[in-house]
Amino acid sequence: MDDLIRYPVFQSCKNLLAFTTTKKSVNSVAARFTGDEESVFMGSRKELAHLLGIKTEQLVFPRQTHTSRVCTVAEIPEQEITETDALITNQAGICICVQTADCVPILLFDPVEKVAAAVHAGWRGTVQKIVVETVRKMQKEYNSDPVNIIAAIGPSIGPGVYEVGSEVEQAARRSIPKAEETLCLNGSGKYHFNLWEANRNLLLSCGLVAQHIEVLEECSFQEGEKYYSARREGVDTGRMVSGIMIY
Repeated sequence: MDDLIRYPVFQSCKNLLAFTTTKKSVNSVAARFTGDEESVFMGSRKELAHLLGIKTEQLVFPRQTHTSRVCTVAEIPEQEITETDALITNQAGICICVQTADCVPILLFDPVEKVAAAVHAGWRGTVQKIVVETVRKMQKEYNSDPVNIIAAIGPSIGPGVYEVGSEVEQAARRSIPKAEETLCLNGSGKYHFNLWEANRNLLLSCGLVAQHIEVLEECSFQEGEKYYSARREGVDTGRMVSGIMIY
């Protein structure tokens, strides 16, 4: 499976597929995986399924709208999961996915209770603590102990270039543990927001163990040959997929 990002933090987990695509993973010029019409996304989904060696219908995507809504997936849904930005499942053979192009993809796995989650966290999802909501739902519905949960924080826009306005800065200060570690004032008097560290701190606040959290630290904006970036290329650019599936 060429041109897929793999995460060393999951290497010891048996019967688990966890990955992030790059621009080279799917041949479409601007790969999309959800949309109003199947013609927008079905070709990319079929190509991704072939690459992964699974059936197209095993790929389950939510229609992301920068919410903090988390849904559990007990079976392959007949209809699209709308207005949702994180999925959880304990069922084998369902590849839960999120798509990103600067926002943060976060993959979670509890190897004890065999529960997986895929999270999409832009700045709105991050300050709404969607990753915390996901861990709480894993605890409540599947009896997961955060100490056992393993996490990978994938490619997104990095802190070196992610300049934000006062709305984002103030929301981060209200919501993120150790917010000062995630905000850096630049020479223009604007703040840069570290989405990776913000979500890592949120995971730690839930009880995850530091050595169970991997941060890829690859910037979608700066690595233009490898990743799509909405800020660099416009919102109509393609999307990367981060997915996780229990075998």
